[in-house]
Amino acid sequence: MVFSSLVFLCIFFPIVFAAHSFIPSLKVKNILLIVASLLFYSFGEPLFVILMVANAFANYLCALAMGRFNRKAVVTIAVIINIGVLCIFKYTGFIVGTINAWSGASIPVPQIALPVGISFFTFQAMSYVIDVYRGNVEVQRNFAKVLLYISFFPQLIAGPIVKYRDIAEEIDHRVISIREIAPGLRRFIIGLGKKVIIANAMAVCADNIFSQNLTQINILGAWIGAIAYLMQIYFDFSGYSDMAIGMGRMFGFHFKENFDFPYVSLNIKDFWRRWHISLSSWFKEYVYIPLGGNRKGKGRTVLNKIIVFFLTGLWHGANWTFVVWGMFHGLFSFLEEYVPALRRMPRFLSHIYLIAVVTVGFVIFRADTIGYGFGMIGKMFSGFELSAASMSLVLQQLTPQFIVMLIIAIATCGPLANVIKRIRSGADSASFSRKAYALQIVFYVAAFALLAWCVIRLSSGAYNPFIYFRF
Repeated sequence: MVFSSLVFLCIFFPIVFAAHSFIPSLKVKNILLIVASLLFYSFGEPLFVILMVANAFANYLCALAMGRFNRKAVVTIAVIINIGVLCIFKYTGFIVGTINAWSGASIPVPQIALPVGISFFTFQAMSYVIDVYRGNVEVQRNFAKVLLYISFFPQLIAGPIVKYRDIAEEIDHRVISIREIAPGLRRFIIGLGKKVIIANAMAVCADNIFSQNLTQINILGAWIGAIAYLMQIYFDFSGYSDMAIGMGRMFGFHFKENFDFPYVSLNIKDFWRRWHISLSSWFKEYVYIPLGGNRKGKGRTVLNKIIVFFLTGLWHGANWTFVVWGMFHGLFSFLEEYVPALRRMPRFLSHIYLIAVVTVGFVIFRADTIGYGFGMIGKMFSGFELSAASMSLVLQQLTPQFIVMLIIAIATCGPLANVIKRIRSGADSASFSRKAYALQIVFYVAAFALLAWCVIRLSSGAYNPFIYFRF
């Protein structure tokens, strides 16, 4: 089940939210959310829900065992279990295929289904055990609370990656009020609109372009496809994060922001402070700093960053395209640190540079193979063969809907960033002036109009891809 489906919007979520609102006992509310989360995951993954529960139980036991056995040995076992499960289900085929390609062997490649969201809930489970080992959180002796933390459906399949210490208090003590529910609902609707209205429109174009043979693509088509995907992945991913944050707030949980308008960045370092914040902070806290961070000299710092960018790419999927994408970002992070000219560019040029690097990187990320990705990049800079077939492909993408949605996407992901932040902070304000109060009412009315638009779009059977199957 996905958030942008009529089953979720019209049946599952309204029932769960209504039941949660009317139940007076917090303990029973938590039980309801556990049952709902397991049903949510089992809707599309009836067998893998057992894997998720077993993963949560294993980490629960490991955390408990730290009080009786050698803490370092236990946390090592827990990390091995988590990484092992992730490798078995996500990377076995990739590893075998790589061995075959590099050695010429013919080892049968196992066809193992990928559990949706396994990368997200595995990282959450690991962070809990590691934080218990470090003494950052108290061990939780109630398995139900650990299971709720790991399986909570708003952030289960597409993040953000939540740390246990961020919501531990709210599992036991949270207040649900209209002042929390209303902005949470509006945040959810905005995220839904970003996904259904903007990202899906961009996906039609991006998928059309990236499914073509490279001989059919010219420089215009390549750039249109690249920009369409640049917008699709941001509005899809940030839209899901908005929906998760909004739903979490409606249930009394406050998740940290996962995207902070990354396309306004001026360099790669700033981009990663704004893009998928929960993942980049996870790798910084649990990989980069433990490796030594920047405390052991420049050579070690470079090596640590290479490891982090390699793992960041690999986390996204079992394909060398993701690894190359991660290392591509790592390369420019390295260049920005050691090439002064990149740090001294005027602000306008820095922004153009950042968008160009990110766009080219996402072409590699989107491509099915490295060869196709670099072939598409070649077309972006040298595809001047303006044949009738290639121009026909370009014109087919430039529909009125695509052009309008692209303009809206560009405006809202950058130039209007500060306006959107002020509106968001206004919704969170404890008090409103009369003018601000009236403006908030307008925004809420617009949000419900957006919800109706999304439902109509979904009812019409419009294109609605789910890109997180690869993660």
